[in-house]
Amino acid sequence: MADTVLSNFTPGIEAKEIDTSRILKVGIIGTGWIAESHIESYLQMPDVKIVAAADLIDGKAEKFMKRYGVEGVHFYHDHKELIDNEPDLDAVSVCTYNTQHAAPAIYALEHGVNVLLEKPFTVTLDEAVEVMRAEKKSGKLLSIGFQPRGDENMKMIKKIVESGALGDIYYIQTGGGRRRGIPNSTFIEKSTAGIGALGDIGCYSLDMVLNAIGYPKPLTVTGYTSNFFGTNPMYQYADAQHTAEENAKRFNVDDFAAAFIRLEGGIVLDFRIAWAMHVDTPGDTILFGKKGALRIPSTECWNGTVGGEMTLYTDVAGAQVETKIPIIKSDDDVFSGLFYKKIRSFLDAIKEGKPAPVPSSQILYNQAIIDGICKSAELGREIEIKIPEI
Repeated sequence: MADTVLSNFTPGIEAKEIDTSRILKVGIIGTGWIAESHIESYLQMPDVKIVAAADLIDGKAEKFMKRYGVEGVHFYHDHKELIDNEPDLDAVSVCTYNTQHAAPAIYALEHGVNVLLEKPFTVTLDEAVEVMRAEKKSGKLLSIGFQPRGDENMKMIKKIVESGALGDIYYIQTGGGRRRGIPNSTFIEKSTAGIGALGDIGCYSLDMVLNAIGYPKPLTVTGYTSNFFGTNPMYQYADAQHTAEENAKRFNVDDFAAAFIRLEGGIVLDFRIAWAMHVDTPGDTILFGKKGALRIPSTECWNGTVGGEMTLYTDVAGAQVETKIPIIKSDDDVFSGLFYKKIRSFLDAIKEGKPAPVPSSQILYNQAIIDGICKSAELGREIEIKIPEI
């Protein structure tokens, strides 16, 4: 019986030929670590020309492009200089640190440039709303950088939910994280990151389940955050710029977060995420439905896919059946392959006049939950999530 159920969920992966009749001119704003995955993907695309780069640190963008052997690039100090001086830009990748996501995205949209904005969307809900208002007024494309959307296993989760095999979803537990995995760098200070594990990997965990169930509107949230590990030198480490003690003193964002979220449709979301803890995982993701349930094994470090074969629990002809959903394997490296798909889908949407592959209208709810968790944790009580009109 399990084989019969499994036959309903067979994958289909199609390759698409790239149209090189139109070359897209692209700029990169921010040339730190995450920009490496963007440029490595762009350089594999014959219909892309990287024409400009900007970074607040003098000389950093130049070194970045030299390392990748990219010539003919114009360099600028910030996003305004870049956009003001590149009138023929088709798109920009915004790869700045979190607190600087909103400003370049808004400026680019206001000047008629399509935007691929790295995750998290922004730091606060108010910032996300302002970006979306600029998007709406501009008519240009804004896509948010959630590369796990391109993973076939993630798509399978959504396919299973949409098939009706689970029936009405009423409760979801999700989360993940790392036993030890504090990234340091600009990730651990509010001035640059704004939020910690919540924005770095928590947004992915939320998107996995919210996308699968159609992104219902969040209504209320009770949130909790802590930073016991990041602020303790015993659990920190030295890097090229700082000692473990210095990194512990710099640390002023969350390294753990949990929340109880009520969604439209009577769905409850039980969520937790960590950069550091004393277990290897806070638990698998489980979607509880009135007809069945789906268990999704957690990963070690949120690498963009699932942690192992999923299990679908159903009743068939009066028997309790467990169906194993095999991992869908790709020849590509999980991380770089998903980044390529993310960027390719964004560029194809520009050329074909299609909607954004990861629309801001969905990720607004993701950001509203993160924002709500932070506010609730600070207040120490449940709060109502209020999303302004766009």
